[in-house]
Amino acid sequence: MFALCGLLLLVPQLASSSILSKLSEDPDLSQFYSLLEQNQIANSTLSLRACTLFVPTNEAFQRHKNKATYVLYHMATVAMTQDQLTKTIPSDMDGNPPLYITKNRNGDIYVNNARIIPSLSVEMTNNEGKRQVMHIIDEVLVPLTPLPNTKTEITNPDAFQFLQQSDLLDIGEDHRLRVYRSQVTLKGKENLFQSPGGHTFLIPVDEGFKATARSSLVDKKVIDGHVLLNNVIFTAAAPIEVPQTTAAFEDNIKVTVTFFKEKSGIMYVKSNTLLGDNKHATGVVLSEIVAANIPVRNGVVHLIKRPLMIVDTTVTEFLQSFKIEHGALKAFFDTIMANGGYVLNDIKNYSKVTILAPSNEAWENPAIEHIRNNTERMREILNMHIIRDPLNIENIKEKNQNMIAQVPTLSNHTFLYFNINGEGEDEVITVEGGGVNATIVQADVANTNGFVHIIDKVLGIPSTTVLGKMESDP
Repeated sequence: MFALCGLLLLVPQLASSSILSKLSEDPDLSQFYSLLEQNQIANSTLSLRACTLFVPTNEAFQRHKNKATYVLYHMATVAMTQDQLTKTIPSDMDGNPPLYITKNRNGDIYVNNARIIPSLSVEMTNNEGKRQVMHIIDEVLVPLTPLPNTKTEITNPDAFQFLQQSDLLDIGEDHRLRVYRSQVTLKGKENLFQSPGGHTFLIPVDEGFKATARSSLVDKKVIDGHVLLNNVIFTAAAPIEVPQTTAAFEDNIKVTVTFFKEKSGIMYVKSNTLLGDNKHATGVVLSEIVAANIPVRNGVVHLIKRPLMIVDTTVTEFLQSFKIEHGALKAFFDTIMANGGYVLNDIKNYSKVTILAPSNEAWENPAIEHIRNNTERMREILNMHIIRDPLNIENIKEKNQNMIAQVPTLSNHTFLYFNINGEGEDEVITVEGGGVNATIVQADVANTNGFVHIIDKVLGIPSTTVLGKMESDP
């Protein structure tokens, strides 16, 4: 009580501040209001100045799990309605780290990774006649901060300073960036990470360089392929499955990056080298985002599990890398191993191979349970997903010019039939095998000895009725 009286004396107009009154009356915003009451700078701003306040809901705080909350990072000393929000807004936190305003394909507005709930924004005037706007958001804003015991002052670093000082920053204990940092410096790409404006930086963690000699394959073009210039993408607002141009997009090399999300919630990025050379193979490389949405002065950083663009694993090694818990192809790998691992051994012996790998969700088909213990039948099913040729989408299109492409598999007398429907962004490629029509949901994952295409059904195990088959098969 005495502390509250002291605060009221310090800021005499606190009680009559419209925004504060609005906050105090809304039980769904009580946690942020409690923090705001304790922050003298924020209270002074609300009493005396124009401002914009981004207020997380109590539900957002529950997901935040008692982590530190920086009130001033949720405040800017300029009043902006939703229509007035600019691409970057300097926050009131020390160093004025910017907040980034983006929109998703549906027109929803985001501040960093938090969605503004459109119907709850309010505009008011305080006792000084200053305009103030409050936006309600669905996530707590998290700035980039030093580790608790760090004595070095770090405020509002750009992406290169982030790389240099990452060991001192609160980005997760397991995430070290020393290998990639040394390659950026060695290749003289500091300016790319210092570029003013707003960009997206994809930075591989040290774990991704355990493979022998992988770091030596990181050249200037690979580094360029990890940066989306003039394009700030936080994961909540990310355009899913929409290719984004990278800094490696010119006459001699063309690389795009795409964000995609599994049903489990795990977010991935994939590079697609559309035009390569003798050092940069064409095809797709997948990488899991292991730490997302780290804001820096010139954009946003996402830490990824392995470097993009670099094709240095065999098909077998690729499957093994995704066997981990929640891995994109864990169910496929587990099924192979549950049936003696023979298929994996066969794949190792092929100099060229293509795998049609069913996604984790594809293995949830109840019909699979009836034959899962039939090793002979399961091996036949698994062999139906293996082609002894390197077959990418361009090859499939070439084979499909005059007729539906027909391709033999390792399963005796079983052929796969590829069909292409639509064009451009609407293009869909399906594959028919063993009476099942599956869609390729991720094509052209490149490996040193072939390709992996991820499909949405397990071939050879029907999951629909005859009528359903007729309705869905083009």
